[in-house]
This record gives sequence, structure tokens and C-alpha cells, in this order.
Amino acid sequence: MKIFISTGEVSGDLQGSLLVAALKRYAVAAGLELEITGLGGPRMAEAGATILGDTVGIGSMGLIESVPYIWPTIKVQQKAKQYLKNFRPDAVVLIDYLTPNLGIGSYIRRCLPDFPVVWYIAPQEWVWSISPRNTDLIVNISDKILAIFPEEASYYREKGAEVSWVGHPLVDRMQSAPSREVARKTLGIVPEQVSIALIPASRHQELKYLMPVIFEAAQIIQAKLPEVHFWIPLANQAFRSKIEQAIENYGLRATLLENQTLEILAAADLAIAKSGTVNLELALLDVPQVVAYRVSPITAIIARHVLKFSIPFMSPPNLVQMKPIVPELLQDDATAENIVNHALELLQNADRRQQTLAGYREMRESLGDVGACDRAAAEIMKNVKLNTAS
Repeated sequence: MKIFISTGEVSGDLQGSLLVAALKRYAVAAGLELEITGLGGPRMAEAGATILGDTVGIGSMGLIESVPYIWPTIKVQQKAKQYLKNFRPDAVVLIDYLTPNLGIGSYIRRCLPDFPVVWYIAPQEWVWSISPRNTDLIVNISDKILAIFPEEASYYREKGAEVSWVGHPLVDRMQSAPSREVARKTLGIVPEQVSIALIPASRHQELKYLMPVIFEAAQIIQAKLPEVHFWIPLANQAFRSKIEQAIENYGLRATLLENQTLEILAAADLAIAKSGTVNLELALLDVPQVVAYRVSPITAIIARHVLKFSIPFMSPPNLVQMKPIVPELLQDDATAENIVNHALELLQNADRRQQTLAGYREMRESLGDVGACDRAAAEIMKNVKLNTAS
């Protein structure tokens, strides 16, 4: 049995790896031989997938920001389409990754209409849809949508899709996270040290537009709190030199580590983070956080004034129940001063911390029980079997 998975960026590689592991478990239990090929990155490869094209480093958010990645994306898409045509897998699984996966999905519906297509973690058109066209394409491409948020499931079901809510895969991932005590011991953090996690970038553009303001805020906090130390998980090896240079330029007492993300997050008293999957990881670990995000000024102007782009929230903890659990500072509001003010309040105001933790507890109830990845794998295999039977 052959399954093709298509995803991109660091978060997609993580979600893909969790799904690959679950599909492998299902195959072993069912006595099936399973071959998984796909677009992804090193985590998916480590989980047992054959990576046809590495898409971790070619993701972006924004209009201007996406331009350098158009040709690399086209090349990897061509490779994927050729594979699908020549090797004809039993099912295709699309994970998030809106525009590239719309390209692959549309190709399948046009040229290989008998392929079952499952969209796992559908793009967040349910939050920020600019045009109903994308939603219609997602629904028409998908034989089944496996939703991780209740609101996502409701939205696509109302639009006519066949949807199953499987719960959020990070609930599974957090089962292997260390406790705060174990994480601090592993990293050698003494009790009196204030540990702040900085998560500035998983995309190239974020090194330019977001990291400087996060590091400037860290510099101010360091001057106010002599006992503070910053911990930075390395999302992409290609970012190492730029982050190390920035640490030196801002004079931060900071440690940059690879392959110890969960330890850094679990040990933190606070996090200052980009918007993304990491926000939900922090919430599940009960770590208060300040979320910031910036795109290029040109993209921001086009989005606001031409596309009339507007979203209620951006970070996953706030999106789950559409409530402001964590502070979000976007574009012009993402200043060092604003980040510092929110960060110090969360560090020093016990009531504000407790309010955040209470919001996290309420949010968890909407994420489903442990086993999301196994439920997703079972749904995918069910679609494969239905297609084979027909």
C-alpha cells in the first residue's frame, strides 16, 4: 500500500511526522506493508517517509515574502505531479500548506480523478478567507477533511465537505514533553534563574521582520531583570549563523539549542514567540506567552487597504475558542515596548498569570483527547479501503 503526503514548512513537517508514525503503527497492527512518500522535511524522513522534495525551507507568509519561493515551489510541485502520475499511490494526504496543496489537489482532480484525497488540517480559510474560491477548491478537492479544531470542522461541513473532527495532534505530542522540573534540570537552569524562551523564526522572512523586535525587547528585559537568561530553540539549521550573530549584536545572555525544543519550552517562565504551532505547544505546557508577528510593510499595506484583510485572532490558543487568551501584537503593535510591557506583566503579576492559565485549561477542552494522530490514520486508511473496494 502506498500513501503520498504533501506538506510544507517546519510545522507541517512536525505534523506530517506525527501522522507518518501513526500510519506506520496502523499498518503494523493490520499486517499491511506500507510505503509513504511525500513532500516534507527531516522529521517526516526520521518517522519513516521517503522525502521526494524538502519543503521546510520554502514557506512564507505574505505577498511580497512569497516571491523568492515561487520557482522552488513550482519545481517541487512538478516532481510531485510526475511521481503521482507514474507511481499512482493508493491515497493522497494534504496537510495544510494552502497554495501549493491547492496546486497538487487541483492536478489530481483534473488528471487523476480516482485518487482518494484526504486533507488533514485544512488551511485556515475558516479564519481569514479572503475569497470563497479557496474554500470551494478545498471542498471540491477533498474526499474527506480531517479537522483538528471544532470551528474548522463546522466551517467546512457547512460548506458541503465530508468532515471528521479528530482532535489536535499536539495533544499527543505533549505526552512526551518533560515536566518543568525535569526540563530545567536537563538544561541546567538553577531555581533562581528567570528562563524566557524566545521563538523568533521558522521562516526566512521572520529573521528580517520579526527577530529584531523580539531581540530588542529581550535586551530591554535583560536590563531590568539581571537574573534572566534566554533560551532559543533552533527551528532550521540554516538560521544558526544569523541568530548567533543577532545574539551577539544585542548582547543577550542566551543559549541557542537544536533538537531540544520541548525542553526549552517546558522549562520557561515565559515565552516571547512568533505566531504559529509553537503557541499551542506553550499553552499545553502552561507557559504564559506574548505573541508577536510582522510582515513586510508593503504586504501589510496591500492586505489592509487593497484586500481589506481582517482576522479576529492569529495565534492558535486564541483561535480555538475565539477568545483573547494570550496577547497578540501584530504589525505596528509589535513594538519592543509593547512586548516588554506584556512580558513583565505576565512575569510579575500573579493574577494575570493565573488568568492566562485558566484560559489555557478552558481551551484544552476543545482540543480533543489523546489519540488524534491514530484517529487521523484510521480515517485515512478507511478512505483507502473504500476506494479499493469500489
